[in-house]
Amino acid sequence: MYFTDDSLLPENQAPLMITAAPYGPMWMPGDCTPEQKLPVTWAEQTQIAVDCYNAGATILHIHVRDPKTGHISKNLKEYGDQIGRLRQAVPKMILQVGGSISFAPEPGEEAKFQSYDSRHKLAEIDPKPDQVTILCGTSLYDLTALHPVDDSFQGTRFENPAMLHAMANMVADSTPDFYLENIKQMVQHGIQPYFALGHVHSLELVERLIRKGYYMGPVNGFFSIGAGAACGANPFDLMELIRRTPHGSFFTYQTTFRLTHPVSAVCIALGQHTRAGIEDNLWDTTKGKRMTSIQMIERHVRMAKELGRAIATPEQARQMLKIGVTYKSTEETLANLGLPPNRRPGNMGFLVHETDGRFHPAAQGGCGHIHAGEWEEKLTVPALAGAGAGKN
Repeated sequence: MYFTDDSLLPENQAPLMITAAPYGPMWMPGDCTPEQKLPVTWAEQTQIAVDCYNAGATILHIHVRDPKTGHISKNLKEYGDQIGRLRQAVPKMILQVGGSISFAPEPGEEAKFQSYDSRHKLAEIDPKPDQVTILCGTSLYDLTALHPVDDSFQGTRFENPAMLHAMANMVADSTPDFYLENIKQMVQHGIQPYFALGHVHSLELVERLIRKGYYMGPVNGFFSIGAGAACGANPFDLMELIRRTPHGSFFTYQTTFRLTHPVSAVCIALGQHTRAGIEDNLWDTTKGKRMTSIQMIERHVRMAKELGRAIATPEQARQMLKIGVTYKSTEETLANLGLPPNRRPGNMGFLVHETDGRFHPAAQGGCGHIHAGEWEEKLTVPALAGAGAGKN
């Protein structure tokens, strides 16, 4: 993002999109207090979405829990059934399925992501979600590196040394064999890829795969930070992530445990977007004090209002994220992101997109559809540099 003199003024900032993450796949019911409402039954998993929406969230990050076991479900049909229930309960929310499908481990069991084939099956969910998160680049994701046991894991089963060891050795597995195929399958099924990144080098991976033609569409995602081998707690590293994200993209910044409060405050002030819920954090700002997903969302709303920044409506969020939109070429994708074009042979120096230097109105619309209107009367075809070369 490039900041101009007026970028921090609230009237110039995009409305805040808050992603609710209330399902807590790493937790079991005994890890949370009754007030924190770890949703287990189908009714609870649906009602929490309604509560998050009413509190101010416009995007719902979904993990489906099997009520019979309390663990995250391995049954694809249950995912589709739950998406159907959520479509009825919160029809305006953007439904985003967590693509990691990492499951709460038993004591001594390795904490790991599921196989590539299992994760690809999320493209076949029916009814389909709006987005599925796609991790790009394998990395260690060690929550224990930044967070002391007597602070972040107090009163949970992660006080067990075997559980803590499993968490410390968790590897988020995503090689090119996975993420290139996963992107392709999501696009083929009409689901928007939502890029899940841990540091600036995973953002570079996304730009490279776009430049090579593996993905042509809007670029949205979140940075999952606050762990060992991911971006940590240094605010200068956070600012580098914000600085490096393309103009035409929308990223949410999700960190872990009590770091979520200061990081969210910074991101709200800088015009970025946030995530809130017990998936990422169980705690208030005060050590040892628990907090609910709803309370976290409400805090983000209050912080935004104190700064005069609007909260995105579901309609605004869909328009910003360009749900349902795809592009026809790599060049169109790069142009919409505000990134320079690919270099052509003989093109030396810094790169810019070709233009005749005049302003040409873009088509007006939203939700993937052009809207008919007066703007059509003002259209002209730009004469690009080199057009007509060799003609008399």
